[in-house]
Amino acid sequence: MKSGLEDVVAAETVLSDVDGQAGRLIIRGVSLDDLVGSRYEDALALLWSGFFDLPSDLPGALAQARKEVFRHVGAADSSLSPVDAIRALTALIPDGDDLGTALQLVAAPAVFTPAILRLQAGARPLPPQTGLGHAADILQMLTGETPSPRQAAALDAYLVTVSDHGLNASTFTARVIASTGAGLTSAVLGALGALKGPLHGGAPGPVLDMLDAIGTAENAEPWIEAALTRGDRLMGFGHRIYRVRDPRADALKSALRPLTASGEVDASRVALAEGVETAALALLKRKKPDRPLDTNVEFYTALLLEALGFPRSAFTCVFTMGRTGGWIAHAREQATTGRLIRPQSRYVGPMPQQAA
Repeated sequence: MKSGLEDVVAAETVLSDVDGQAGRLIIRGVSLDDLVGSRYEDALALLWSGFFDLPSDLPGALAQARKEVFRHVGAADSSLSPVDAIRALTALIPDGDDLGTALQLVAAPAVFTPAILRLQAGARPLPPQTGLGHAADILQMLTGETPSPRQAAALDAYLVTVSDHGLNASTFTARVIASTGAGLTSAVLGALGALKGPLHGGAPGPVLDMLDAIGTAENAEPWIEAALTRGDRLMGFGHRIYRVRDPRADALKSALRPLTASGEVDASRVALAEGVETAALALLKRKKPDRPLDTNVEFYTALLLEALGFPRSAFTCVFTMGRTGGWIAHAREQATTGRLIRPQSRYVGPMPQQAA
């Protein structure tokens, strides 16, 4: 038995390949480097090809789905955390297996997250606009303003980058649920529950907490050294799979550059992050030479989402916006090609004592 199912192959998939040794992510035969300049709708079409009869105008169909799910916003409970609130609203979507259900599930976090955030800020939710792309519409529902092309492209880059990533905990959860014959809503809700855990989807926020605590690039090295001496974990560094730099970190760092050049993101904030990254990598290499600890996707995710106006409390919700398309693809793949997932366990408890 391997704890955590380490190195256990539980499924064959055409959807994504995570090469932790080479630091490479391939989605449906396309490297992340080549895919990251696409719109999220294009990544969705790639992931869903062969699992649904896709319309010629998938962006238009997704825009219509955003309009359809907006009707549920009236049931929002703004006293809940954003992730709990979107989970409750997503549960209102009927549990089907068709394209319409899939589109509504992708639309759900995109519509519900801005609505919840606005309600919590004392503002009214804004309806989607069908004339905008998916990323741009998310941002206008959040801020009430049409985003710049650079801002929309940055959010697209994030959504594409996190759209699928092998058999991670939430995706495996989605496949287990789909293998029982349950519908897509059940699979997505289960996956969202797994993503909510801080060991999976909850780490980008603490990256910003770390940057705030460090304050200046000059303070990075002593702060990090003290943290490592205490045995603290550095947020944004190290990954269960990658033995080298996470390729998604570079994709998101690149997505920040146009925003920095245009002044739409605080250049001093980016400079602080780069200084912290440099200091952290040097200290990790020196203090933990036997462990491959490099920059992961969470480090630049935090900066990018902060620059786009999302609060830390909603970072898991934005992750959900991107990953839902991948969850659905895996659920469909499992339902059409797999069996009921039913592993064995090894009993290590006490045995009943036989009577004398």
